[in-house]
Amino acid sequence: MEHMDQKRIPRHIAIIMDGNGRWARQRGLDRICGHIQGVESVRKVVRAAADCGVEYLTIYAFSTENWGRPSREVEALMKLLCESTEKETPALLSEGIRMRFIGDTEALSADVQEAIRRSEKTTADNTGLTLQIAVNYSSRWEITRMAQRVAAEAVRGGLKVEDITPEVISGHLVTAGVPDPDLLIRTSGERRLSNFLLWQLSYSELYFTDVYWPDFDEQEFARAIEDYQQRQRRYGLLTE
Repeated sequence: MEHMDQKRIPRHIAIIMDGNGRWARQRGLDRICGHIQGVESVRKVVRAAADCGVEYLTIYAFSTENWGRPSREVEALMKLLCESTEKETPALLSEGIRMRFIGDTEALSADVQEAIRRSEKTTADNTGLTLQIAVNYSSRWEITRMAQRVAAEAVRGGLKVEDITPEVISGHLVTAGVPDPDLLIRTSGERRLSNFLLWQLSYSELYFTDVYWPDFDEQEFARAIEDYQQRQRRYGLLTE
C-alpha cells in the first residue's frame, strides 16, 4: 500500500463479494469451499481497511434473492455466518472494530439472530472501523421499508408531505447515520449492483475487477483504492 495517498482514503467502502462458487468450481471443489475461503478474504480486507484508515466497510454477505439457492448451500452459508461471526468477534473487539448487521435480520433463524446480537453488543463501544454486514438484505426491501415508515409517520401527523426530503429518506434507511459509500468494489468480473445500496450508491465511484472474491487480498484492495484516488469526484458539477 506504499503508493496510496493517505490524505485521500475513502471514508466508506462497500463491497459485493462475488465469485466464491466459480472459484471453487475451477478447482473441482464444492461451492461451500469457495464460501469458506471467502471468509479468509473478508478477514484480510477488514484488517487492511482498518489499517489504512477507512471508517466504514459494508460487505454484501447474503441477499434476499440468495434464498433461491439450493437448500444445502443456504444452510451451509447460515452455519458459516454463525461460526465466523462468533469466531471473529473477540479479535474484532480487541482491534477496536465495531460490528453492525443490516437487512431483514428478524427473518433469520433464532441461532443466527443470537450470534448477530451478541457480536453487535460485544463490539458496540468500539470506535475504530465500523464493519457493516448486509444479511438477508436487498435495496428494494430497504426502500419499501423506508416508504412504509415515512408514510406511517405522515399518517400519524408527525410528518408533512412537503417535508419529505432526501435527508428524511436517508434517516429511515437501515444505514441511517452512516455516510454513503465513496467507493463500491465488485469482484469476479460482474458489472452490476445486484440490488445493493441503490440509494446510497448514487454518487459512489465503482470499481470492478475480474478477481474472484477468495483471491481478493490486501494487494487487490490497495489497487482498488489507488484506482479510486485517480478519479475526480464532481457530483454532477464542473471542475473548472
